[in-house]
Amino acid sequence: MATSRRPGRRSSDSSDLVFTGCHALDATRVSAEAQPGGQRRQVVVNGKRVKTIDVHAHCFIREALELLGKTLDEQRGPGIGEVGPRRIREMDAQGIDVEALSINPFWYGADRDRASEVVRIQNERLAEFCAAYPERFVAFASVALQYPDLAVQQLEHGVKKLGLRGAAVGASVAGEEFSEARFHPFWARAEELGVLIFIHPQSTPALDQRFKGNGWLANTIGNPLDTTIALSHLIFEGTLDRFPGLKICSAHGGGYLPSYAPRSDNALRVAPDMDTGVKLKKKPTEYLRDMYYDTLVFTAEALRHLAAEVGPERLVIGTDHPIAWFSWSVDHILDAPGFSDDERRAMLGETAAKLLGIDPF
Repeated sequence: MATSRRPGRRSSDSSDLVFTGCHALDATRVSAEAQPGGQRRQVVVNGKRVKTIDVHAHCFIREALELLGKTLDEQRGPGIGEVGPRRIREMDAQGIDVEALSINPFWYGADRDRASEVVRIQNERLAEFCAAYPERFVAFASVALQYPDLAVQQLEHGVKKLGLRGAAVGASVAGEEFSEARFHPFWARAEELGVLIFIHPQSTPALDQRFKGNGWLANTIGNPLDTTIALSHLIFEGTLDRFPGLKICSAHGGGYLPSYAPRSDNALRVAPDMDTGVKLKKKPTEYLRDMYYDTLVFTAEALRHLAAEVGPERLVIGTDHPIAWFSWSVDHILDAPGFSDDERRAMLGETAAKLLGIDPF
């Protein structure tokens, strides 16, 4: 069960950080503490307090966005309200203790100098913000993956100098799959550093024409499909064999792949010869248990199936905050039948704490 306390807390503003959901940017600045009178929900499982950690929460840095000539109006997505002043209050109400902030890549098409400056600004501002509120926020570094050598430097600097907890990347890089050999140096350094790489999709641009019409299909279908393709390439191209120590977490429950995973095994049975000559060390479905996934899958049955495919110890909270996909993410885990107390605690925060270097208490 979950309990709440109601401490009064001071409010404070950030002048640069603006919070946004997938494909949406919000113009309102964030209040980094709960407003006076706000409630701080504390989550308890069988008498034991759990520090809940959300690995999938978005923001952007206004200065970096403007550096590429982008405007807030151009970046707004449907259904996004003005959420800045409510950020911490919403976390408190939802029972989220810590958010790991990430910025969806919008700079993969930029030239080297411009991309370098965008990333520098973002990583420094994220680090400053998290340092000001260390009990509530950590962040993933941005990296300019279109220049892998630069991305390696940015990852190392972000982790070692700025205290960032890994990197957030798209599901492809300007149309290139990051299973391509030129990205191997980045994966190698991420493996050496032992940090988490958070994969967030950017729709599936090649299908833009088919996504037109009702249903917000570029996000509803395009985002999970983008992740499905990315993870499939990492598996079938042998990237995960080459870098077995990689720590990868995918948004939206890994897209469609875990839901239809056995088809990948049977693809090798029906058509065992791969064009590249890659010979996998194990079945495709076995690689799923080497990665991590957020729990943004909406129903108890979907969560049960995801856990059955990848293991509950591989699941972490993902809310997509502040987009209103999943405000009940904590209860999604608490109320789903069939999980032990230890498994619920792992999903709620213990696994994420280990991956992100957060004190679980």
